[in-house]
Amino acid sequence: MKTLRRPRRTTLRAATLLAASALLAVPALAACGDDDNGSDDAGTSVSAPDGAFPGNAAAGSTIKIGLINNEGGQAISAPENRQAAEAAAQYANEHLNGMGGHKIELVICKQAEEPTSARDCANRMVEQKVSAVVITTTGLGDVMVPIIAGAKIPYVATAGQSTQELTNPYSFMWSGGFPSALESMAAYAKTNGFKNVTAFTIDVPAAVNGLKMMGTPYFQAAGVTLNIVAIPPGTPDATPQVSAGISGDPEAVVIVGETTSCTSTLKALGTVGYQGQKLGIQACATPNVVSAVGDSINGTKIFTAAQTTGDDDEARLYHAVVDKYRPGTDTSGYAYVGYQGVLGLVRATTDLGEDTSPEAVATAIRSAKDVVLPAGGGLTFTCDGTANPMLKSVCSSGSILAVIEDGKLTGGQVAPK
Repeated sequence: MKTLRRPRRTTLRAATLLAASALLAVPALAACGDDDNGSDDAGTSVSAPDGAFPGNAAAGSTIKIGLINNEGGQAISAPENRQAAEAAAQYANEHLNGMGGHKIELVICKQAEEPTSARDCANRMVEQKVSAVVITTTGLGDVMVPIIAGAKIPYVATAGQSTQELTNPYSFMWSGGFPSALESMAAYAKTNGFKNVTAFTIDVPAAVNGLKMMGTPYFQAAGVTLNIVAIPPGTPDATPQVSAGISGDPEAVVIVGETTSCTSTLKALGTVGYQGQKLGIQACATPNVVSAVGDSINGTKIFTAAQTTGDDDEARLYHAVVDKYRPGTDTSGYAYVGYQGVLGLVRATTDLGEDTSPEAVATAIRSAKDVVLPAGGGLTFTCDGTANPMLKSVCSSGSILAVIEDGKLTGGQVAPK
């Protein structure tokens, strides 16, 4: 959206803390609900797009790529992210000429989403002399980036949360993450002529401050007033807060938080009979949220960095690849981040050449233009620092807009900006 002014530099820390604290509190954030063809069930075969498996196997030397996944911790463990990444690597080796002709060898490290194990994994990547490191999801980027990027090893992920992830010159975030979702929501509000929007957010300082310092400027630049209502974590019935938040008759509401807060807010909106539009993030589209909220969730617009349902070729490819190489992996949640991370790296380095050094990989990533984001619903990325001038490591500024209908996400398309 050309009229949108960029938030000031002081918004950076608040926005990144928001993503880390509010959005990563629960690991199974879903890009979509259950797939129409049932491909999220273990062992179900998926019809791949024509030409998806050309058999172009890698014939060159091996290239070591690190993979760090939040797995085995007491609070967070997402083995499905690793499984999807492994599937993407094997698919690339057997059908996409590997990574620029080189066969990918994944060096896997499982970190428990606490500083000691995260630091240990980062140090292991340096010791193993990997050429790049793919991160699935983490709130500990500020621990790992200085070690990995400090060794000038590319640090790549679907989306970043920490200051280091979003600003280090050797860090590459394929999507715009939560800031892009907010920007797209503001553009959507402007396009639809809204003047008054209420945001319901989980009441943690990072989330509230992030919305105030990132969301408010985006909506204000779009000519929309954003009223922020905080709801304490774990609130089973948010009806009092929701009733107060819609007392000014907002044309739309925004829901921000993890799955529990999404559920309580959406339930309360149904209870009070709210008739305006509902805009949410991907955590609000998980199957458990949809099931708990019931029919009143239908019509909710979801802004995300992935589209893994429907007949979109990239969505079909995602399910087909994971089903072929890691059957039984749960793809109903956040597993796509591992797939996007690895396959995005493969697509960004097709012109790598014989040199497999970390510097050569970083140069290839910076040189690639308009790379199709895997399972990205039409989004592309370019890592030349122009997608978000305030966050130089962010490679895309777009979001996917989908709608929950009959309990499933439908009609995914690139959201307006």
